[in-house]
Amino acid sequence: QVRLVESGGGLVQAGGSLKLSCAASGSASSITSMGWYRQAPGKQRELVASIISAGSTNYRDSVKGRFTISRDNAKNTVFLQMNSLRPEDTAVYYCRTLSLGYVYWGQGTQVTVSS
Repeated sequence: QVRLVESGGGLVQAGGSLKLSCAASGSASSITSMGWYRQAPGKQRELVASIISAGSTNYRDSVKGRFTISRDNAKNTVFLQMNSLRPEDTAVYYCRTLSLGYVYWGQGTQVTVSS
């Protein structure tokens, strides 16, 4: 079992920045992939960015150049630095991990970008 605790969401004006954090506990040493997804009202959950143990990253096109995912393997924590935020980035952001073939989700943190 892996438990994920997210933090860092909030309300920000367009063009502003936020940094999300997700700390994993439990069987966290077996985590291979960590990532961030988001879900806006009435829309499907979508991948924002992901990172594997070796450090390789993947981003959805709309956030490339604005968002940066990073990972502290020693602390089993993943971060999402979000810059130049846009109103269309407004969503609930979820941390997701893959460990021993199982997928775990955090509880979600709200990010609201005002225009």
